[in-house]
Amino acid sequence: MILISYDIDGTLEVGDPPGPLTMEMVRITKQKGFLIGSCSDRPPSRQRAMWDEYKIEADFVSPKHMLAEVKTKFQADAYVHIGDREDLDKQMALKAGFDFLWPDEAAAKDWFVA
Repeated sequence: MILISYDIDGTLEVGDPPGPLTMEMVRITKQKGFLIGSCSDRPPSRQRAMWDEYKIEADFVSPKHMLAEVKTKFQADAYVHIGDREDLDKQMALKAGFDFLWPDEAAAKDWFVA
């Protein structure tokens, strides 16, 4: 099982700025049995509202600086954070023991093929 943490702004199409990953792509990973959620600079209440708006059941929402805590709550074979910033996304992901992918790298994965 793979856990994917999505950044929002610059990563997802609904972000500000929009990113290359569509909500349909996220939906496909959820349907395939991935654990999915968001770790963002947005408050958790706004993250939950985003998932609710798109009718996607997120397994977690978290402030980005608490990414390591997400890992302690879920058993997975791999932990991946997808984000668009070197300083916050990549460094925090690696520090928390997650693999890191840029949005364009992630989009090329077969995870998003129905």
